[in-house]
Amino acid sequence: MNVPMAGPGSRASSPQVHPADDRTDIRLHVYRVTKYDPADRNEKGYYIGAENEYSDHGPVEAAYLASVAAFAEETGITHLTIRDPGVTGFVNFGAASPIDGHGLAGLFPPDLTGYHDGARAPMSVALELVRAMLRDNGAWCRLEAGDQFFVHVGYDQYVYVGSALPCPRAVALTHQRGLFAEPINQSPYDPQLDEDDPARRRPADDAFWAELDALISKQGAVVLEEGYLSNASRWHRITLDEVAPTRTRLAPRARLLVWPDDLSTDVDAVLAGLPDDGLVEIVWQNSQGHITSLTVDDADYPALPAMLADAHAVMILSGYADERTPLMAAVIPDPDGVLRARWMP
Repeated sequence: MNVPMAGPGSRASSPQVHPADDRTDIRLHVYRVTKYDPADRNEKGYYIGAENEYSDHGPVEAAYLASVAAFAEETGITHLTIRDPGVTGFVNFGAASPIDGHGLAGLFPPDLTGYHDGARAPMSVALELVRAMLRDNGAWCRLEAGDQFFVHVGYDQYVYVGSALPCPRAVALTHQRGLFAEPINQSPYDPQLDEDDPARRRPADDAFWAELDALISKQGAVVLEEGYLSNASRWHRITLDEVAPTRTRLAPRARLLVWPDDLSTDVDAVLAGLPDDGLVEIVWQNSQGHITSLTVDDADYPALPAMLADAHAVMILSGYADERTPLMAAVIPDPDGVLRARWMP
């Protein structure tokens, strides 16, 4: 689903999390690592200095990566878990434009196998993910090591590191390389700050698949949206015989949305029924049966006939999350049956 993804942070000129004062009951030591001198902030925490918000792709960027590596090494961390991964959606909030491949080329295959919630990455890969996020290449994720360590990258070269240890050597190295490591109370990307309703997060367990079988038996077919990343989906039109093989191919921890089989072969009629304005998601199937989607607004409508020249069937979904009502929704649990993915179905 290509809808605007939640942005990874505040602008450099915006108020940031304030430095810790008389902290109590803080589980991790959290630092805001930036190139922005705290002396150049006003009384409200806004940065008013001369540093720009772009990565230099050079020594300053290298200093960020060295700082993260130092914090991880001092904490004893060699691998990080990818959490809440996504790619750029219809709207990009970064200071720089995203690039083809979202900055993941060379780290993962073109289909992004291995880039999913819960995947473990060695520090070498984790640092390259940090680099991609610093450059606003398009990929974004949280990087965590249980309750011992995390790295969050926000907008405009803001990096937040949390460790079970105070990491004085890493703090000193950060300062030696010209960056600033300021102690703060909490990362603004702490998942505890996310809007969350565990009661809405249904696991895609055997009961879900039995219910889906019953639905398909009644309707003949459905369209299954496999949200394997934030802002990225694979689509499957499935009949009863195709449920089991499709299930085996789904990405770990994917979000599943089940839609009516409204794919229409009258492409012209579907396009004629588009709303006058706003965001819509065009879902289309080509002559080989492959289904894909694209979010567009009314400014893109004139280009749609050429874009859908090879479309065999088309359906339209709203581009706004609060207007999308699937027939069923669930999230794939881990092999042990525990649902650990944090996103809402």
